[in-house]
Amino acid sequence: MAYAPLMLFLDARVLTGWAAQSLLAIPTALILWWCSKTLPSQERALPWLCVVVSTGFEILGSLVWKGYHYRLGNVPLFVPFGHGLIYVFGATLAATPFVRKNVDLCARTALALALLWAVLGITALPHVTSRVDVHGLVWLPLFAAVLLSGPRRAFFAALFLATSEVEIFGTWFGNWLWAPMTPWFHVPSGNPPSAIAAGYAVIDGSMLYVSSLFRSVPRLWTLSRPPDR
Repeated sequence: MAYAPLMLFLDARVLTGWAAQSLLAIPTALILWWCSKTLPSQERALPWLCVVVSTGFEILGSLVWKGYHYRLGNVPLFVPFGHGLIYVFGATLAATPFVRKNVDLCARTALALALLWAVLGITALPHVTSRVDVHGLVWLPLFAAVLLSGPRRAFFAALFLATSEVEIFGTWFGNWLWAPMTPWFHVPSGNPPSAIAAGYAVIDGSMLYVSSLFRSVPRLWTLSRPPDR
């Protein structure tokens, strides 16, 4: 929570060139490596898988779909490692005793805040930001689904805290800018969209699916082997 605003400030206001921006990938990767060691041993590979999967989603969202664009027109090298850090934050906070004892409270609080943000995005905030955020409403049902009925409710409640901070500081500092009208779907968008944390639900779901495929390979190999004679 402290590192993300600092990293984004350095990217937008200090290390303004492409080469200097790329240097931020080094401390971000090192911090991810250090933080991922705090996870249970069976989960330590997941943040790094998140780095790989999120890279694909970043290329799709920014360079192909063009729903948002980074200030230099690229996908900064530190961003995928930042996704890994967000995963570690969500997993770590979800595992704390308070959150484990109050999963419903945390999930419903996150959903209430997302709903409030979404409603303000089409009522009061346009008078301040000059943008109507219908895009946030589009993501809200998915976010509500994972918070109310998903098996990782506490994780996504924690993600809402982290992603909201990253999106607010990232757009405020000018690290990236969301398109006023979403490409393809032509829906007015806030900067950032209110329930964009649901997008991380897509990334997380995809990452877990890929992880399950990797885990199934040894079983498939075992099943395909001829019995020993």
